[in-house]
Amino acid sequence: MIPVPWLQCKSGAGWVRAALDVGKESDMLRAPGVVLINPKFPHNVGTTIRACSCFAVTSLVWTGSRVDVSKYNRLPREERMKGYKSVQFLNAERPLDLFEDFTPVCVEVFEQSEPLTTFDHPENAVYIFGPEDGRVSQVVRRLCHRFVHIPAHFCLNLSAAVNVVLAHRLMSRQLLGKEPMVPLREMLHEVRGGYLTPAMDAVGWDGK
Repeated sequence: MIPVPWLQCKSGAGWVRAALDVGKESDMLRAPGVVLINPKFPHNVGTTIRACSCFAVTSLVWTGSRVDVSKYNRLPREERMKGYKSVQFLNAERPLDLFEDFTPVCVEVFEQSEPLTTFDHPENAVYIFGPEDGRVSQVVRRLCHRFVHIPAHFCLNLSAAVNVVLAHRLMSRQLLGKEPMVPLREMLHEVRGGYLTPAMDAVGWDGK
């Protein structure tokens, strides 16, 4: 396979590019992950990176050319948050080729899809979301093993849907004992209100 770029932003330093050689097993992306199909707005990609960081998802891939991060000096809407450096993110046209040992989960409104309320999240899930102005294509849907929808009276914004699904994943895993339920001062990696959070400096959040 041909190498594809992955991008990481350093605050105030612009975009840094490096090569991800998809042919090397050591460079394959890790699940859990998120795939955005041809997103339209840069802020939804930026907010999705933030969601991945907040809910311990390490990989994000988006397809299409409508969001070109090379046009920006810094990550859209996320410039004050440093925790996103734990997320590997890139633009590629065959996103599922970049993961190994994963379960593709299509997040889409279908009559026979499972409600998120009772959804049992796969350990190695890669969540696939359609664009703001469309749906996940049939070609991509055929590759998915599970289908889930968010129970809501109206459709959510793309990045809002990502946040809901990833938050539900984390909370479900906590209830099942797969993730620890720790005090706020250990969970939160930034300063909010009057609470001291000793873990903040360890992961590089600026608390602003």
